[in-house]
Amino acid sequence: MDIRERPAANSLFEAAELLGIHPSGIVKTLVVKRADDTYLFALIPGGRSISWPKLRALVGVNKLRLPEPELALAATGYERGTIVPIGSTTDWPIYADESIVGQRIAMGAGAHGYSLFVDADDLIAAYGATVADISVPEERRD
Repeated sequence: MDIRERPAANSLFEAAELLGIHPSGIVKTLVVKRADDTYLFALIPGGRSISWPKLRALVGVNKLRLPEPELALAATGYERGTIVPIGSTTDWPIYADESIVGQRIAMGAGAHGYSLFVDADDLIAAYGATVADISVPEERRD
């Protein structure tokens, strides 16, 4: 595990360039809210987004959503953009996209201006994360 300071970036591609890695090497930790007001973490590589149908089927529920920033902060202790499952105020279950297996990844480090580098396999093993195909390519925003 390695924490690196980095300048603010305005896009995934800019962040990847600053870190000297491919955009897919940056993994977003998304907080997902269930209908019963519990949460889970979804680890999604850069350039991809959550496949809601796949994640709902895997979790076995028919309603999931991204919470408002203040709910995500209350659920994790981290501001959006800095969220990481490590050190979260609550040990929510983790679902990792299968494409990160075997990769060294960069993720939020709990504070703006920092990136945490970790071996995805170590993170998955340490937290007993469920690994599955839970993402789709992001739609281009031109």
